[in-house]
Amino acid sequence: MSETAAVMRAARPNFLILAPLCAGSGVALAWQQEASPALLDTLLVLIGALLAHAAVNLLNEYEDFVSGLDLITCRTPFSGGSGALPEVPAAARRVLLAALGTLGLVVAIGVYFLWLRGLPMLVLGAAGVVLVLTYTRWITRSPIICLLAPGLGFGPVMILGSLIALGARIDVTGLTISLISLLLTSELLLINQIPDAEADRQVGRRHLVITLGQPAAGRLVGVLLSGSYGVLGAAILADWLPLWTAIALAPTPAALWISLKLPAAVADPRQLNTFLGLNVAVLLATLALLICGLSL
Repeated sequence: MSETAAVMRAARPNFLILAPLCAGSGVALAWQQEASPALLDTLLVLIGALLAHAAVNLLNEYEDFVSGLDLITCRTPFSGGSGALPEVPAAARRVLLAALGTLGLVVAIGVYFLWLRGLPMLVLGAAGVVLVLTYTRWITRSPIICLLAPGLGFGPVMILGSLIALGARIDVTGLTISLISLLLTSELLLINQIPDAEADRQVGRRHLVITLGQPAAGRLVGVLLSGSYGVLGAAILADWLPLWTAIALAPTPAALWISLKLPAAVADPRQLNTFLGLNVAVLLATLALLICGLSL
């Protein structure tokens, strides 16, 4: 594998769909509010979200390689990193440069929207950059912050930031969608930490899988996942979300199955991989259906 291919693999392209789906919720809501954003601005919002996700992946891959974590992690298709740098160690510097360059493009897009929309963009934009730069090295040492940081980045920062960037207003619908995305993304990162717990502990990380243990973390995954659908259903009943967003409840049976069965499966790698894959499908389907519901 060439160094260029290693850099591309380190960005984890298979998982980059999450960011456009989260930002896409903000875009769909902006159109529902009849903000009628410019096509260029809409594209920049989606591209910026994609680049931000790629930047945090690249930086995570570089720092996990430098710390030695990549050399002791048992990878799954959904956790443990891409494995690109252990295969091509010479690509480490290129991965770091790609991370910084990608983040630079995100900042450039943010500066454009700061010029266009004013200071409200600064708070959310700065928060997003801080999360990207600090997640692997510092945030993973604090259990509660480590749980919330991914959800904050892909929820309030990305969705509310999209609304501001597109000239839309932050209302109860936007806040509700942000909360749903926060819960879904935080549980995604939590469940993906379960197979990595022992390797993470050896390099000094201290997330909730390590502090609570795998079965308790599995139960917390169920609470967060079920809670996201509870918020969605309650918001529809309260008329905070359009009725059409009820189609996003379609994956609820699979989500409940994960919530009930996961704690007993955490010690079995084969069963756990099944849950990891199904969880990704449930999350992506929910976000995609939420966008469809907002758009109808």
